[in-house]
Amino acid sequence: MLQHDAAKLRVLYIGGTGTISASCVRQSIESGMQVSMLNRGHNTSGRTIPDGVETLIADVTDDAALVAAIGDRSFDAVVNFISYDASDARRMASFFAPRTKQYVHISSAAIYAKPVWQVPISESTPTGPNPPLEYATAKWHAERALHDAYLSDGVPLTIVRPSHTYDDANPPLPGGWAAVDRIARGEEIAVHGDGTSLWTLTHAEDFAVGLVGLLGNPRAIGETFNITGSDVYTWDEIYTIIADALGAKAKLVHVASEMFPLVAPDWFWSGEMVGDIGHCAVFDNSKIRAFVPGFAPRLTFHRAATRMIAWRAAHPETTKGDASTEAVLARIVDAYHAAKDVFVAGAPAAADLAS
Repeated sequence: MLQHDAAKLRVLYIGGTGTISASCVRQSIESGMQVSMLNRGHNTSGRTIPDGVETLIADVTDDAALVAAIGDRSFDAVVNFISYDASDARRMASFFAPRTKQYVHISSAAIYAKPVWQVPISESTPTGPNPPLEYATAKWHAERALHDAYLSDGVPLTIVRPSHTYDDANPPLPGGWAAVDRIARGEEIAVHGDGTSLWTLTHAEDFAVGLVGLLGNPRAIGETFNITGSDVYTWDEIYTIIADALGAKAKLVHVASEMFPLVAPDWFWSGEMVGDIGHCAVFDNSKIRAFVPGFAPRLTFHRAATRMIAWRAAHPETTKGDASTEAVLARIVDAYHAAKDVFVAGAPAAADLAS
């Protein structure tokens, strides 16, 4: 039987130092769980690992290394943050299913079919491949593979779909800290569409309350959960809030979402513009609240942005914008002005339009 006392739960996190997983590790420790982390042992994010966490070092893509690190140990819950495609999802589930009573796969709300015709988005909203966004398509295939494993092999599966989750060390802007740097310098920044599409932001600390609350709950086996915040903003608001926290003015230019892949075809965020964040995303969290009554997101983005800028000041070595991303952001702004100049030069005079 699964242990229901959180203090006795043995949890293994595959990952543990990333944007979402680091907060989940902290929340688990604060809940009194026995926490182990399995990763390559490279923590360059500046996020601290809480006291009491056991670190297991292995390349999780290497089956022999996994066996060496895990041995014959078992866990009440295993939470996998890093499986990406169907092949890896099947491999990891096959390895850990005999070693755990609950296997939690971290998927993505990006798998919901676009455009979404009805909001809020619930767990029953149709999902599907997303050609403009390889990441979302791979995550969709991974979910399908795991669902088959649950039905055919009895993998004790729980699927969790976060949306756009950030923390103090990872700002939720296309381009990350490079975008923050442009705002701080008073440079123009391109916003997709007209800046009014609605977007949900979730701080990782709030997400962690929902995720950790599911661990050890046998009713969560076979279930899928959205875990997102209730903080819904337009993209113009998101950029402006960060600018306010910096004490700067947001100089926004609006660029059609379809323009980004044309100007920066190899940039990850270009696919996001047409495959995900270019659409509205508002979520129904009634299911996670029913399973985890304590799930009640408390960090508004206004508060979180202030913390984020304080983190930037305290960790300059890990919050520098990289030159390649800065070049992409500048190129998109330049493309906007070039297109604007062409239009203005070729636009008919006002008198001609009135005639």
